[in-house]
Amino acid sequence: MANSSTQPIIELKNVQKIYGKDIVGLKDVNLTINQGEFVVIVGLSGAGKSTLLRSINRLIDITSGDILINGKSITQAKGKKLRLLRRNIGMIFQSFNLVKRSSVLRNVLTGRVGYYPTWKSSLNLFTKEDKQKAYEALEQVDLADKVYARADELSGGQQQRVAIARVLTQNPDIILADEPTASLDPQTSRRVLQDLKMLNEKHGMTVVINLHSVDLAREFGKRVIGVRSGEIIYDGKMSETSEATFAQIYNGGEQDD
Repeated sequence: MANSSTQPIIELKNVQKIYGKDIVGLKDVNLTINQGEFVVIVGLSGAGKSTLLRSINRLIDITSGDILINGKSITQAKGKKLRLLRRNIGMIFQSFNLVKRSSVLRNVLTGRVGYYPTWKSSLNLFTKEDKQKAYEALEQVDLADKVYARADELSGGQQQRVAIARVLTQNPDIILADEPTASLDPQTSRRVLQDLKMLNEKHGMTVVINLHSVDLAREFGKRVIGVRSGEIIYDGKMSETSEATFAQIYNGGEQDD
């Protein structure tokens, strides 16, 4: 079982994100996440949780500051360097991001695309080894029996677990999960988080996850980061985080997304 080390894997240094002329997405964020941590980010809708997560793998560009992945700046990276850094970061979305008309196997294999030249992946020329990896990943999330089913034949929870199998096949050091349970019922949500916990504990992947549910955050998070109005207002061990602290993080009125 992997434990977190004191080796920084994600570092945000004075990160600012301004949308348009004056809408603050992130305000002077400094944050270090170490190898093997399971970190939960909580806060109101529109507090900046998604902006924070999406800036880490550069789905959005920050306005100023720097973000380091394993000591290398993803903010400055271009071309091949950026692709290599991104290959090491798996992303799980609220909307699953599957190709609905494709088979479960084909969706999971897209986790390997970063390891192939574009022409090979577009022609579907995946190796036997990678197909085996994809099958084994599906076994780990209990979906091996769905390998040839179409993605749109699955329930929401199953689709999210296919997305987790895809990330496992990618084999990154870091997993970013942006509200992965927002559209799922409580029981299914718990199952998805158990799979993310498995990736963290069994495979040593660093997990950073945005969650709406304080109950799920408490149950699965080891470290909790509270975000409000684009700023980190709390960062501590989950075991030492009181109800009053959660109330403070969520205090201050609903904001627009």
